[in-house]
Amino acid sequence: MRPDGRFDAFRALADRRGRPGVRLLDALADAAISAPGGARRWAPEVAGRFGLPAAAGLGPAGYYADLAVPRARRHVRVCAAAACFAARGGRHVAEVEDALGAVADGAEPVRAVSLQTVRCLGFCYASPACLDGDTPCTGADLAGQLCGRVPARAPAIPAADVTGDPVLLAGIVAGQPSWRMWPETVRGSAPGRVRAEVEASGLRGRGGAGFPVAAKWAAAGGSPETVVVANGDEGDPGSYADRLLMELDPQRVLEGLALACFACHARTGLVLVRSEYPGALARMREATRRAYEEGHLGRAVHGSAVDLDVRIVEGAGSYVAGEETALIAGLEGGRGCARPRPPYPTQHGLWDAPTVVHNVETLAAVPWITGHGGQAYARRGTPAETGTKLVCLSERFARPGCYEVELGTPVARIVTELGGGLREGEELAVLQVGGPLGGFLAPDELDVPLTEAALAERGAALGHAGLVAFDHRVAPEEVLRHVWEFAAAESCGACSPCRVGSRRGLEITSRGVPGEEYARLLRVMGEASLCAFGRRVPAAVRSLARAYGDELTGWDR
Repeated sequence: MRPDGRFDAFRALADRRGRPGVRLLDALADAAISAPGGARRWAPEVAGRFGLPAAAGLGPAGYYADLAVPRARRHVRVCAAAACFAARGGRHVAEVEDALGAVADGAEPVRAVSLQTVRCLGFCYASPACLDGDTPCTGADLAGQLCGRVPARAPAIPAADVTGDPVLLAGIVAGQPSWRMWPETVRGSAPGRVRAEVEASGLRGRGGAGFPVAAKWAAAGGSPETVVVANGDEGDPGSYADRLLMELDPQRVLEGLALACFACHARTGLVLVRSEYPGALARMREATRRAYEEGHLGRAVHGSAVDLDVRIVEGAGSYVAGEETALIAGLEGGRGCARPRPPYPTQHGLWDAPTVVHNVETLAAVPWITGHGGQAYARRGTPAETGTKLVCLSERFARPGCYEVELGTPVARIVTELGGGLREGEELAVLQVGGPLGGFLAPDELDVPLTEAALAERGAALGHAGLVAFDHRVAPEEVLRHVWEFAAAESCGACSPCRVGSRRGLEITSRGVPGEEYARLLRVMGEASLCAFGRRVPAAVRSLARAYGDELTGWDR
């Protein structure tokens, strides 16, 4: 029985079978690679190994993209997300299909090659992009790279601090070592001190929801059974900040996680890394191994009474599975669908234990706050939204890359001064802010400060703060259809307003004639969807229609 009174048969049975959780998903992933045929052939047998019924294997195997798409010996993942779409108008997908002789997301692999569309690979600054196995390829000549005519090319993420005293990029651009605060904190401080500094800092979650970090810690109640999860499932297309941190400064992420566990009295930490980031996954695993060797993790950490274990978990391909209740469902071995709230994860989360979920960027700020003090952090940004933020600029900019800025920095300054405007003398048509469900701004609306409140007044959202520029080479109708394609592909299906509404919205936009049904659909999705995904789709498409103005008349109903 769940805390809300509903009986969860899968969770109850899995609990009796030793809580296989991610071990079940890992076994399904291994079978998806090695076993021939679709999931119906191998998923029941995998579930049986854990003493679970066939449905326990078929459910996640048919849900997660990495398991549901049949794989050949050579598996290529091509990005079809916003930045890659904006770079070539989506033409790169057909070019890759032609080059490989494969059909994207086809029922059966062709000529020992399988092709899967994904959203996003974290190469938005060098779009379009794909992964050939785990080898990244980027740029306009993807087809040539995949055919071996030219070498695979994947430039490093350009990163710069414009604040003068980096918080998040302290190790990457300033060379400041990690694990400086953790030993002295765990040996000589009380958890209450860390909580007090973070509360004074005003730090809010950087994953999109913007919930106060200290309040989330307090809501967990201080139980040693608490689990803290670093959410590295950075699904917002257009953002690659978490990938940057996990690949180039994984120790800082782990130190932030350790400090959060200490503050919450938690003895267990998890880091979920999306499967689309194989480089980040490898670096986080190596950093964790070294952290144990150096005594930062394990039993009696640095001679203290603190025990702390951290595990790295690989995702299986789902945008909605980055939402905290869906993430927890996935960690338990189920489909990554959002769950009703209340109860909230801080009371009943992973296997009903209090669970605190923070995204990677949020945790990376905690060591700086612990060392410099919460008041020093609170003086940065704006009084209502303090601190710094990593902003990612897409390939269409003259100077794409990841920039650390203070919250409140005008979006116009980021676009024109940091990004240098658009490349090749192109003019900005619309600017997507905060991911596909964040919203869009017209060129004359860029005077808005980079804060959640200010962007919300313009119908947009901060989200992960990825900025994807669209120029006039892509037709407004194509951009609108692309947003609906994303919604239809990534809806988890847990609630009918989003499951049915996203698909119907795509059908209506493909037809090209908005009407009363379209207006009603937006209203129902916005009011009745279970989680923020479905509720944000109407706001995103309305903001796009307003940003294009007369070019999308009638689509902002």
